[in-house]
Amino acid sequence: MSGPHVIRGSVSLPEAELMWRFSRSSGPGGQHVNTSDSQVELRFDLAATEALPPVWKERALERLAARLVDGVVTVRASEHRSQWRNREAAAVRLAALLAEASAPPPKPRKPTRIPRGINERRLREKKQRADTKRGRSGRDWG
Repeated sequence: MSGPHVIRGSVSLPEAELMWRFSRSSGPGGQHVNTSDSQVELRFDLAATEALPPVWKERALERLAARLVDGVVTVRASEHRSQWRNREAAAVRLAALLAEASAPPPKPRKPTRIPRGINERRLREKKQRADTKRGRSGRDWG
């Protein structure tokens, strides 16, 4: 692999906790596909890992609950012909998935009031538009 895949800050994916599985890919490659195991399946035991801080781990377990099977998250990659490039793609995808899942929730929006001047201008323009349209009606032509 090309170095540790950083999740966020100084936290990275521990190589010892990554479980790799390889199989034949149905992607590009022609006859090469029939003979090589280029599809990569990367599994990471999120429930048992000690690499993530407890708060991140709790957040990730909650957000990825639909994707987990017995606490294990799985990522597949088969878009490249080479197993090496598929390994890279799977590791990057897993790191991005964990970074997004363990990110802190966004700050709540602070409600603000609309300035009175803006509201008055909107109502004044609305009244002018209504007067313009009222002037177009043919009621008074007679």
